[in-house]
Amino acid sequence: MNSNLPQIQTITPEDELLVKKSKHDLDQVSFLMKAFNTIGTPIDAGMLLLPEKYQNKIHLGIQKALQIAVKANLTTMKKGKAQIKSSNGIYKIVTGFSGAAGGFFGAAGFTADLVLSTKFMMRSIMDIARSQGEDVHNIETQLACLQVFALGGTSIDDDEIDTSYYATRAALQTAMNQAGTYIAENGTVKILDVLASQTSTPIARLINQVAARNSLQVSEKFAAQAIPVIGAAAGASINVIFISHFQKMATAHFTLRRLERKYGREVIQQTYNQIFIS
Repeated sequence: MNSNLPQIQTITPEDELLVKKSKHDLDQVSFLMKAFNTIGTPIDAGMLLLPEKYQNKIHLGIQKALQIAVKANLTTMKKGKAQIKSSNGIYKIVTGFSGAAGGFFGAAGFTADLVLSTKFMMRSIMDIARSQGEDVHNIETQLACLQVFALGGTSIDDDEIDTSYYATRAALQTAMNQAGTYIAENGTVKILDVLASQTSTPIARLINQVAARNSLQVSEKFAAQAIPVIGAAAGASINVIFISHFQKMATAHFTLRRLERKYGREVIQQTYNQIFIS
């Protein structure tokens, strides 16, 4: 027997359970997100009645919010806190207040809330990544954090794009690779400048792809908060729903990435695909 042949590493029962839980969380939309999607169905129809310039403004708003979130958190995350438990509750409170304040002013407060809440959602995602052993100052990890905003869970309402977990990662992989290469070649300082501007760089194209997958839910959020004062309660509730959802997505995403580092991506993806979630 050739001892130089690679050994096939068998996943432990404990880690297989983690894969199963991660798949459940990623592929099954939470009750609150289902309720939000149900409520949002007539809102979707209303969004189609908006002038195109407003729809474009919302999409550009998502892009800008993601750019600002990435830039802000790259410059403020502290080193030396690897695998400390993430502070999910604190971020829920902060984003809830942001949603209430933005919703109180209706459509006029939407942009400010979108930027602030997205920043803290990204911060929470990076906190979760760090708790799973990721180095949040590594550019590949930073891009993986951005990727979480494209993870929406599968739903009968999502028939226009494939939202399954590994399909989403595959769809974004080319943009992820190009963005990573661009940052490696140009340095983080220049990238922070790029993030402050609207450009056609690889990282801007990645953000655009993520924003496109996130735009429907954000559009529903806009419609729900459009009525002043009444929108305050809606804004707070929706922000808590949003961040709870993305915290769950992030935990599953970075748990799978941790297991991929341990066993290899092929082993984990194969295990993931073989698990049936009823």
